[in-house]
Amino acid sequence: MELSVVVSTLNDRERLLSCLDALSERTPSAAEIVVVNGPSSDGTTGVVRDRSDVDVLVEISERNPNVSRNAGLRAATGDVVAFLDGEYAIEYSWYDAVERAIADGTDVVTGPVTGGELDYDLQNPHTVAGRSVTHFDGNNVAFDRTVLEALDGFDEYLEVGGERDCAHRLAGLGFETEWDAGMAARCEVGTDGGQTDRDWGDTYRSRAYRLAKNYGVRPTTVGRIVGSALRDGTAGVRDVVTGDATPTDWVGNGTDVVANATGGLRDGLRARWADRTSRRNPNGLSKRHDRAVRVYDRR
Repeated sequence: MELSVVVSTLNDRERLLSCLDALSERTPSAAEIVVVNGPSSDGTTGVVRDRSDVDVLVEISERNPNVSRNAGLRAATGDVVAFLDGEYAIEYSWYDAVERAIADGTDVVTGPVTGGELDYDLQNPHTVAGRSVTHFDGNNVAFDRTVLEALDGFDEYLEVGGERDCAHRLAGLGFETEWDAGMAARCEVGTDGGQTDRDWGDTYRSRAYRLAKNYGVRPTTVGRIVGSALRDGTAGVRDVVTGDATPTDWVGNGTDVVANATGGLRDGLRARWADRTSRRNPNGLSKRHDRAVRVYDRR
């Protein structure tokens, strides 16, 4: 197995160093490490360039995780490509789990992240419009390269939820995602132990876009969006009652949800028309070549 690990980072230098230390210690020296940075302003470029264990440093100018992943994929040369966020440190069992899964013919393998907060079950598939979809954490996942080529990478329209869109497309192409508890990584969430507030507009634009793009507008997909909105709206009412949110915040979030869900549905249908193949990716890896502002290549 020739492994490339694409590490994405943005203004998180200290945790990135811990991530790279773990990769250096817990993967073979032949593993290729590609760091995609940007646009950071905390001196990340300098500290990464000083490390001899990083094979490629790619500087980008867009704050989009899917642009970062595609930029790293373009630079990577391994027949297996793993994606890891720079705040994660892999466990000792991580590499063996990836190697074992790929040797068994697994298309995509993912594993647990400790310290992170997930809002869906990664171990069990979900049925959407008759399709069995297995989600994965986009910050701790490894692909057989032929799978990524079939997908044309990640959809760069999406600023959040790119891994969920990818999971739907994997299922549509007939690829399978496996869970391996050994492919574990640690994540320290924020210096104060907190989570950032969710951007409801981006969340619902992403949800509507990927459902419309992958399945078209049908009762089941629209029902999923409406059902999620009703559940989140009810939770928002509880926050208002308990004083954790104001009525103005609740109304503002509702307006964002409606506007962005509508825009996501429209753009998803356009994307579905633009790429009528089974990979459903009109904004993928092959569509542009200007992601990298600068590349430092030691190979």
